Parts: sequence; structure tokens; C-alpha cells
Amino acid sequence: MTNFLLPILGYLLGSFPFSIWVTRFVKGVDVRDAGSGHATTTNTIRQAGFGWGALVFILDVAKGFLPTFLAMKYSGDVWVIALTATCAVVGHCWPLFANFRGGMGLATAGGAFLAVNLLAFLVCVALLILLVLTIRHSARASVFTGILAAPALWIFNIRDVSFWVAVGAGLVIAVRFLIDWNRKYRELWLDREKSGKGPG
Repeated sequence: MTNFLLPILGYLLGSFPFSIWVTRFVKGVDVRDAGSGHATTTNTIRQAGFGWGALVFILDVAKGFLPTFLAMKYSGDVWVIALTATCAVVGHCWPLFANFRGGMGLATAGGAFLAVNLLAFLVCVALLILLVLTIRHSARASVFTGILAAPALWIFNIRDVSFWVAVGAGLVIAVRFLIDWNRKYRELWLDREKSGKGPG
């Protein structure tokens, strides 16, 4: 029964739309009405300020960390841990408590990795940074990070449960970021057009 309940717990915790709740509390607006249109830390910073954005980031990391940690403690089965982590990311992206319009999953996936393997977390973060700087498009870099996270861990001989977390959560992130494949990130320094035109 525990093995069945833990992934459900992961999805439910992942569904807590902290960016929506915090921004609505602070500014009385829906965080999804600006910027990318997603419930993310960056949109929270745009609408409510850096401090509130930092709080949302911590909470989004925590909702990936907590269910994954509980799965490790109370189950220990690789498939249960990986599925629980993946369900937390699914919940963040398509939250039950926000009409299935949520965030992008990176922070929550990061929390899951922190729960299982710090080195795996660092490898995936490094991969994301490298791809963002190389591709110079955040969404496309995130898609490829989701696809390449598991192979990267395999190359670094990280083949424990974090590998399977990378398979599941990575697939969710890759699918989620496809929605922004053609988006212009003119508000980010790395995506500014050379002409300098467009909104800041």
C-alpha cells in the first residue's frame, strides 16, 4: 500500500502551486498572466519581487525533495522512488490545484535529485548551464537537458536510483518545455536579439 501511496503523495505535493498562491497573496494577481505565462520562480520575481521569488524557489525545490526523501525512507524500491520523484514533477507542471496549468519542473526535479544523490544534482545542473550557454535558448536547452540527463549520469558512472529519476523526470521536463520551443526570451540577457530591439 505504501508503494502505491507514495507516488500519489508526490503528485499531490507537486501540485501545490506556490508561485500562484504567493503572487496572488502579495500582489493580488495570477502569476501566469505575465512573462512566459507559466507558474514559475522567474514570473514570481517579475510580479512580486526577488524575495518572494526566492521563497517560491525554495518551496518548489522542497516539494520535489520531500516526497522523494519519504519514498527512500519508507520504501527503498528503486521504481517507487523514481516514480514518486517523477510524479512530483508532473504535479508541478500540471497541478491538480491550479487547473493543470503550472510551472516547468526544473526546481522540483532539482529537489528530487538532492534527495537521492548530490553528485547527480550537480551533474544535471552543469549540463543545463552548458546547454543554455551553448544553445542560447532556455527552453530548447531544457528540452535537451531532459533528454540527456540520464545518459550524462550513465557516462559519469552514476547508475543508482538517481539515474532512473533522471529518466522519468527528464522525460517530463523535455515534454513540458516543448511548449516554449519557439518562444523569444527577450527579457533574458542570453536571448536578447543583437539589434537590441524588443521589450527588455
